[in-house]
Amino acid sequence: MTVLVTGAAGLVGRVLCEHLVDAGRWVRAAVRIDVIGLSTSNVVAVGEINKQTRWQTALVEVETLVHLAGRVHVMNDTSADPLNAFREVNVRGTLNLALQAAEAGVKRFIFVSSVKVNGESTRPGRPFTEAQSPSPQDAYGMSKHEAEQGLRQIAAATGMELVIIRPPLVYGPGVKANFANLMRAVQKGWPLPLGDLRNQRSLVALDNLVDFIVTCIDHPQAANQTFLISDGEDLSTTELVHRMAQAAGVPARLMPVPVWALQAVGRMLGKGDAVQRLCGDLQIDSGKARKILGWEPKITVQEGLRRAFAGGALA
Repeated sequence: MTVLVTGAAGLVGRVLCEHLVDAGRWVRAAVRIDVIGLSTSNVVAVGEINKQTRWQTALVEVETLVHLAGRVHVMNDTSADPLNAFREVNVRGTLNLALQAAEAGVKRFIFVSSVKVNGESTRPGRPFTEAQSPSPQDAYGMSKHEAEQGLRQIAAATGMELVIIRPPLVYGPGVKANFANLMRAVQKGWPLPLGDLRNQRSLVALDNLVDFIVTCIDHPQAANQTFLISDGEDLSTTELVHRMAQAAGVPARLMPVPVWALQAVGRMLGKGDAVQRLCGDLQIDSGKARKILGWEPKITVQEGLRRAFAGGALA
């Protein structure tokens, strides 16, 4: 059985390909441009992903497809029309791939979406579940939601099995953006004004996400299901910094600044959304994955953070 992994050069794709190859699977890695360093020699460059992308070569003898490629959520998007830019790749590009996959005889299409389809925040003690109505708030989340809707229509019309996975923030070796910035600040011992936060946020370690994807490749009960997954241990931002410091082997340097003060400074600096993510709640209930698939996180949050720091020096 050949497994096609799109976005194989990315944070999740590289580790997934490595895991599958180590397990003796036939893996084909789809990338935009030729890259080196992938664990499989079966690499296909498909170019830019949009409604014109031709996938025929990549889809030969593929039984399961894991679609990771997409236009990712970016801070300070400079596109003239961000929603259309996301739609071009995440909606039109994804549905074009799905139609060609169904025509090529792919049996199962696994789409890695985002918790942003559910929304940006939760109320204390009321985590997101798969049963709740989607409420995406930004262009990225909207594009993922629209892709999910289109994929369900294609699956219903063709009989191709569909699995949708909505992870929260993924962390691990090679993580970038704000999470990497926070790791760097902790490692360097910078004082951080995050010592008085009592929010709760769900995360998912890279190895846990990869393990869950592999579970969905094999498990018959995953067919035509949507899953929210996390590490199963929610943390406040204050506790996250303490855990990071422990993983890095350095003291946590935290100042107890009130939430209202952080929010006021964030608004003045035009960073209100970023501060909200640091201070707000975003919890996930992974009970469905446990009940239907018997899945449990492979590693703990602390081990995930240890691996993230061990994965390479932060500049």
